[in-house]
Amino acid sequence: MAIFDFELVDTSLDGEMLGTTDAEFSRLAMIGDRLRAYYDEHADFTIIGAPEVATEGRKHNLQSCGQCDVKIAREAGADLAVTGVVQKVSNLILSLTIYVRDTESGEIVQMAGTDIRGNTDESWGHGLRWMAKNRLHLIPAK
Repeated sequence: MAIFDFELVDTSLDGEMLGTTDAEFSRLAMIGDRLRAYYDEHADFTIIGAPEVATEGRKHNLQSCGQCDVKIAREAGADLAVTGVVQKVSNLILSLTIYVRDTESGEIVQMAGTDIRGNTDESWGHGLRWMAKNRLHLIPAK
């Protein structure tokens, strides 16, 4: 599977006034790394080209590029493309959504989401861990 770094959709007043902070950029990479590590621990999965895939993914808005994530992942040799988005409503209210797409069909085979409270490393990490354990169901490799 190819797991891309997460993207941020910031609809908060802070975001409109100040833009994305360095801490938020770091958190996006952090939760991508943590999700890759989580899946890498499971013997049924091989993470494909993590640095190369992440770099290529950063060149696009993966949530609106016409399934370019699927193309990038397929070209890297992955069966699944995993993307994620954090929506920031405020510094207190955020949501985290993960999409898993089949690279042959482009279809979403799994989607999971959760809300998180607080714009901190700890809250983002906790939200990701909770969702990985409770909402994402491991899909065996083809």
